[in-house]
Order: sequence, then C-alpha cells, then structure tokens
Amino acid sequence: MSVEMVKEFFHSKEMKVPILKFKDISTVAKAAESLGVTPGEIAKSLLLQVHDDFVMVLMAGDKRLDNRKFKDTFKGKPKMPAVEQVLAMTGHPVGGVCPFGLSQEIPVYLDQSLKEYSVVYPAAGAPDAAVKLTVAELAELVATDWVNVAQE
Repeated sequence: MSVEMVKEFFHSKEMKVPILKFKDISTVAKAAESLGVTPGEIAKSLLLQVHDDFVMVLMAGDKRLDNRKFKDTFKGKPKMPAVEQVLAMTGHPVGGVCPFGLSQEIPVYLDQSLKEYSVVYPAAGAPDAAVKLTVAELAELVATDWVNVAQE
C-alpha cells in the first residue's frame, strides 16, 4: 500500500518516476551498495518530533543529525517517534519512510548536505523501494525549506 501511495503522489504531479525495487535497501549502506552509488547519494528521511509537532528532514545518507543545530533551527529538541507513530504519521514503514504520498501533512525540510549531489535516491515507501531524482526535482516536489542540521 505504501509504495502505491508513492506512485499516486507522482501520478498526481504528472511525473513518470519509476520505482526502483531491490532485495533490501533498508539502511543507507545496503541502499548504496544495491544502487551502486555512494552513501551520500542516498537521501535519508528522518521523521522527528519537536514538542507536539512532527517534521521530516532529508539529508545525505553519510551525514548525521547535529542535535544542537536542529534545536537552534526548530526551537526544540528532536525526538525520534516510536515505530507505530512513524507509520501513522507517514503511511510508510521504517526503512521505507519518504516525503512522497504522506498520510498526514508534515513539513519537509532538505538539509544543505544534499546540495553536494546532483542526483539522490530517497526511499519510496518500502524497505526495498527507491526513486532517482535530481536534487532540484526533490526540492520542487516536497521542500518546505532548506536547513543546515547535519554534523560537519
């Protein structure tokens, strides 16, 4: 169902974006190996809770969240929601979380680390699914804004 939500999202945008299917790309390392790209080219999606709100941050797969930068940017400490909350908020299982076809409206922010790449591979609603997009396409499709919350 989750991959179908992603397909419907791209259809609603009148874009033909193939869903790339692999054995398992549930981690950045597995995804990079399966796709034959560097870990940085994997656009990992982080669903984070700040106070009573949720935000999604996409960043280069080889970067980690800088809690201080996040707190300064979003005026609150980031908390990782429970697996059940991730599924309820996004409609996607952990390992397949992406900003496409979300079951609820969540602001999506792109980290500056993605600007190092012209093409990135975010998940597509399942641990074995991804899409290939330019960073410009990703920004146009889902970005609320750009942030700088990755560790140096």
